[in-house]
Amino acid sequence: MVIYNQRLHFALLFLFLSFGLQAQIENKKTSFVHKNPVQTREEKAIADLYALYNKGDDKKAYVKAHSLLKTTKNNRSTACADLLLAYYFNKKAVIDSSIYYTQQALKFNTVVNDSLKNRLYALGYNLLAINYKKRGILGESKKWHLKGIDASQKYREKNLFYTHTHGLALVYSELGDYKNALKLFKQCLEYKEDPEIIYGSYINIGDIYAAQKEYELSNQYLNKANALCQQQNNNNCRAIIAISLAANFEAQHKKTEALRLYNEAIKIADANEYNQIALIARLNTGNMLLESKKYDQAKVIYLSGLDNALKLGLLHDQTVIYKALKEIAIAQEDYRNAYHYTNQYYKIQDSITHLQNQKEINELDVKYKTSQKEKEIEALQFENATRKLTLENQNEAIKNMRLQEEISNKVNENKILFFQSSSEKKRSEISLLKKDQQLKALEIDQQKKTRWLTIIAFLVLLIPITGLLFQYYKRLKAQRLLNSKQAEISSQKINGILKDQELKLIKASISGQDKERERISQELHDSIGGNLAAIKLQLNHMAGNNFSNMEKINLQLDETYQQVRSLSHTLLPKKFSQNKFCEVLESYLNNISAASALKISFLAYPKKGINEMSEGIQIEIFKIIQELLTNTIKHAKASQIEIQLNLVDGDLNVLFEDNGAGFNTSNYTPGIGYINLEARIKKLNGSFLIDSKLKRGTIVNIEIPSFEAIANPKKNPMKGIDLKDQLDELKNKI
Repeated sequence: MVIYNQRLHFALLFLFLSFGLQAQIENKKTSFVHKNPVQTREEKAIADLYALYNKGDDKKAYVKAHSLLKTTKNNRSTACADLLLAYYFNKKAVIDSSIYYTQQALKFNTVVNDSLKNRLYALGYNLLAINYKKRGILGESKKWHLKGIDASQKYREKNLFYTHTHGLALVYSELGDYKNALKLFKQCLEYKEDPEIIYGSYINIGDIYAAQKEYELSNQYLNKANALCQQQNNNNCRAIIAISLAANFEAQHKKTEALRLYNEAIKIADANEYNQIALIARLNTGNMLLESKKYDQAKVIYLSGLDNALKLGLLHDQTVIYKALKEIAIAQEDYRNAYHYTNQYYKIQDSITHLQNQKEINELDVKYKTSQKEKEIEALQFENATRKLTLENQNEAIKNMRLQEEISNKVNENKILFFQSSSEKKRSEISLLKKDQQLKALEIDQQKKTRWLTIIAFLVLLIPITGLLFQYYKRLKAQRLLNSKQAEISSQKINGILKDQELKLIKASISGQDKERERISQELHDSIGGNLAAIKLQLNHMAGNNFSNMEKINLQLDETYQQVRSLSHTLLPKKFSQNKFCEVLESYLNNISAASALKISFLAYPKKGINEMSEGIQIEIFKIIQELLTNTIKHAKASQIEIQLNLVDGDLNVLFEDNGAGFNTSNYTPGIGYINLEARIKKLNGSFLIDSKLKRGTIVNIEIPSFEAIANPKKNPMKGIDLKDQLDELKNKI
């Protein structure tokens, strides 16, 4: 069970007091002392006091401040000395004394300068907020911080504004409102002029993340703060960070590291008389001993801590200690002490509640009395103002009477002169009006005449211009119609010419193919077929070992072999033997594209490997592409064709794509071209796939695997054996 789960909020408050407010004293002491170019003796004494305190010589500053209070009669010096004593007792965690001297400082804060008065109020409000927070009265602490923020904003005191913002964030953190607390602490990190506020914010952010069990993130912020504290050589800060890190280790069940850091914090706090920090470290150590069920050791630590909390007046710490002692007594079956500690716990809780309620009642009483006094003052001010107004009105009335008498005398004298001059003026005005009327009548007549003339001239010019514009519009319209019709006719003529050229090319290609086939069939039938028939007859008539006709048969086989060879050479285009395959194919496609409206793009990779294929495969690929082009020109009505040849690991891929009309592959009836294409691809031991849809074009994907096996009969004995090889085999058998 975690007895002291508030962890470090008191310690952080103390940290902020020790270096946050100390920095304020250093920054703001010029506001109290060095405002005038020439200092008095008391101003110099106050400056020396704050210099001693900021250097760390607290006791000397304390003694001098008391001696100054005994001798001075200046309210300003008294307020400054009281404020320094309030800081001193706050640092020593003597809360009652700190609150007393803070109230004394605010009481004697009667400086004429509003800015100086406001600064001292802001510092005093911060001390009150911190002291009430140490007592556990968080509502009061929040109230004084809000008043301090208002006071610091009034005169744009940036340092004091961030001081109170930091303190308000601590109150939110204590109340469990981590969202608003984090927001305010991160706002404080923007203030770069005071390093104490920065590493104080780092420590508090680390504690909030630790409370949310994000220990790695907490340690990151605590280590940032530790680095800054070591640069500033601030022992107070170092002690607090040691407690924070120890609490993180304790939450992660690393008790050895936690105890080491708590002991380190106790040593630093005892050496520098940081009473509350030492109390927190000891109570956290007692908490660990209580969790380990080391009740006697924990009880000793809690009792020593209770003595310190009673001396310092730390009510919240007392409730925590009494609660822990009650649990130890119950665990040791000491029910008498358990009952005693429980009663003490509830007494302190009641006293905290009573203090808060009593404070609110007193404040309401003060507010009521002040409001009554303000109303009385306002009534008196209103009466005085009305009396002043009546007196001023009477004086003004007397002055007005005198002025009216003088004016009436002058008016009587001027009336006669006025009537005489007015009659003469009226006569001259009447004559001038008559002349003006005559001139205006002439001007109106002239304006009417000029208007009519301009209207007539405009109409005379407008009628022929509109007629010309209408005629021009009609001509333009007729010309546009004529141009559009001529464009249509010319486009139709061009399309007709292109179609005629395409048909001529197709017809020439088909007729050439037909002639070539007819020639090949005749050649095979007449020469090669005859020779083979004669050889067959002679072989059938050979009897036994009669080899008399063997020489004649051998000659006929040689002749047939030569005929087959010459026929195969005639089938191979001459361009293939003289040029590279890709260049021949690209030239052929360019010729087709130039002679038609087709835009053909060709891509081969790698060209070197494709050019090195056997002539037989090149011829078949060439004829396959011819067949696909013929199909597209006849049926597809395409404007673009894309052909790709890709050779990958000995496999050849042919991709043929057009943007034509397409067709439905599900109800398609194969024609002669499709059958020829299928036969050629099958001959190459390949496969192909046709993907087409209406109005989307057609894609033909052909895969020819291991073309080397096709070219080399040893790798594939069932493919690639032509008529020449059969004759050689027959010859060898004979």
